Amino acid sequence: MISADFARRFVDRWVADWNAHDLEALLAHYTDDVVFSSPLAERFLPGSEGVAHGKDALRVYWTAGLAALPDLRFEVLEHYVGASTIVIRYRNQAGGVVCEVLEFDGELVSRGHGTYLAN
Repeated sequence: MISADFARRFVDRWVADWNAHDLEALLAHYTDDVVFSSPLAERFLPGSEGVAHGKDALRVYWTAGLAALPDLRFEVLEHYVGASTIVIRYRNQAGGVVCEVLEFDGELVSRGHGTYLAN
């Protein structure tokens, strides 16, 4: 069960790591066998159908993403806590609002999903 205190600390660290572009600190939040999906993943992981399988694939995806978006910055708008899930709603550097759905195995993310407003 995820506590409100754990969720607050996790979200604060997660956004600080993203805004610092600290890839290794970000990856430390995820299990080695994490599965992460995002509509943007296909752009940086051709042939992946938008899914990064494992921390090494996530590293490749996020390395390319950070290189392509040097001004990347997130502002957390709010977060939601479930039994084993945290949802982070944030605004990115382009003004877009995104939700990240993170499923936990203990204190590490085992599955993640970047979700975007449908047009």
